[in-house]
Amino acid sequence: MKKVFNYINTEVLVKAGRLNMVNISIRIVAGIIVSKFIAVYIGPQGMALVGNLRNFMSALQTAAISGLYKGVVRLISQFKEDIIELTKILSTIFYFGFFSSVMLAFVCYYNAELINEILFSSHYHYKYIIETLAIVLPFYALNMFVFSILNGFSKYKYLLLITILGQVLGLLISVILIYQENVDGALLAIVITPSLNLLITIVGIAFRKSLMSSIKITKVSLSILNKLGPNMIMALVSAMAIPIVMIIIRNYIISKIGITSAGYWTAMTRVSDYYLMFFNSLMALYILPRYSKINSKNEFRKEVFSFYKSVMPVFLGLLLIIYLSRSILVNIMFTENFRPIEDLFGYQILGDIARVFSLVIAYQYLAKQMFTHFIVLEIFLFVIMYVSSIFLIDEFGLKGAVMGHCLSYCMYFGIIILLFSSSLFGVLNEDGLDKK
Repeated sequence: MKKVFNYINTEVLVKAGRLNMVNISIRIVAGIIVSKFIAVYIGPQGMALVGNLRNFMSALQTAAISGLYKGVVRLISQFKEDIIELTKILSTIFYFGFFSSVMLAFVCYYNAELINEILFSSHYHYKYIIETLAIVLPFYALNMFVFSILNGFSKYKYLLLITILGQVLGLLISVILIYQENVDGALLAIVITPSLNLLITIVGIAFRKSLMSSIKITKVSLSILNKLGPNMIMALVSAMAIPIVMIIIRNYIISKIGITSAGYWTAMTRVSDYYLMFFNSLMALYILPRYSKINSKNEFRKEVFSFYKSVMPVFLGLLLIIYLSRSILVNIMFTENFRPIEDLFGYQILGDIARVFSLVIAYQYLAKQMFTHFIVLEIFLFVIMYVSSIFLIDEFGLKGAVMGHCLSYCMYFGIIILLFSSSLFGVLNEDGLDKK
């Protein structure tokens, strides 16, 4: 534990750690408040509709920026002193991201009716929500472009202040719209609040005018896209697969059990998302940088088991507290109408434990850009989550959805252990290689 905390204090908190932790803390508080308003004013049925739109937006936004964000931050950090290469990077990602987001926006806008039926069914008429989403999508892509520039140049203070302001404004608008317009307000808030981060774009341009002037279409380079290719595909698959399968599962729950039950399941996944935010942030800030520097199986093994021994007991203790206090959490975050989700906590938490144990190892694929292995594993998870959830919902009703989540990640963890068995448990020589 001391090793992890020392690294965070010296390498992480000084840099991006404070930004991420403050941002995540605000996101969680804002999310809890919004969840409470949704629960009070639109109930479980509205929660289900909101869940589908959130999942769709998550996948669409990732597609709009073509999964470029992390790769762009890395390249800018690497070449920020090389003006010629930096100009190619900025020009390429700007024009590629802009055209891909605009094309996606057109597809979304002119197929709004079809998307409405997929997300909400023909019983609900929220075509205008999808059209609004399409209109603001390019602005989101532009925001993320400038955000990646500021992040790449380590402008953490600006990012922190602007992000906090955006979160607070988003919370206020969400609360007002939900209070005044109920379901329509909640859906509209989900769509328009990301565009509030246009503040990031404005401030970013103000502080980096010289960079923006260097963006030219003649400087677009295919070699830059080739460098970003693996990152793009891995980010697209990981960020889009799970939201899509969640929409499919939620729609199946609606058709088999009812929209109220789908709302309960959505509420449970929101609770899970909140407590996993801190862990995911720690993984990105600590595990990925550490793995990228590791060159032997012995070092990798030490890092994995060190993390398991130091951080995981704290995480497991937190989850135990959450499970034991689930009744209180339901009262704080939702209403009495959501009391049935207490029965879902057990399997959801067990699945999240298996998920976290898996990711600690599987992040090696991201750190080393092991493209094929990563994609195959993500597809396996996507398929097994869909198949197991549908089967178990038919057998056990709503609880089958969280049972499917638990089973999927337990199987995923088992596959990860098999793939990394030699690195984690094999006999290694002094160089960290397998003994023959």
